[in-house]
Amino acid sequence: MSLNVLFTIFIGFAGGLAVGAGFVAFLTVLGVIPRLMQLTKTMKYVQGYEWGVIMGAICGGWMSLHGYVLYLPGFIAVIVGTASGIFNGMLAAALTEVMNVLPILAKRIGVAEKIIVLLMAIVLGKVFGSLFHWIYFVDR
Repeated sequence: MSLNVLFTIFIGFAGGLAVGAGFVAFLTVLGVIPRLMQLTKTMKYVQGYEWGVIMGAICGGWMSLHGYVLYLPGFIAVIVGTASGIFNGMLAAALTEVMNVLPILAKRIGVAEKIIVLLMAIVLGKVFGSLFHWIYFVDR
């Protein structure tokens, strides 16, 4: 029994290290956070970004391990959801810009002159996909 518990602890610790190393590599090697600060012209808030990432990872990990449920009023859930969506969208935009994904994709599929159409298709697809999810799947 104790060997089983030690093995579970080892696997959990190794998995946490792997995920943490991937997260740190994502943020540092690709330079997503510095590029996000550069795009939003908020370089003076670098410590806020650092603490936000650290506390987000700690609180998110803690809440996912313990299964907490926050019973918030609807308007607060809308504010938190909007802020989360804005952050994820900006993070994805910074990532695609750092990696030059869209110009490479447009050149490969032969629509380099229609890059605006490609961008609008991606944006509208995300918007309609999110609306479909929230209207159709939520509360079922």
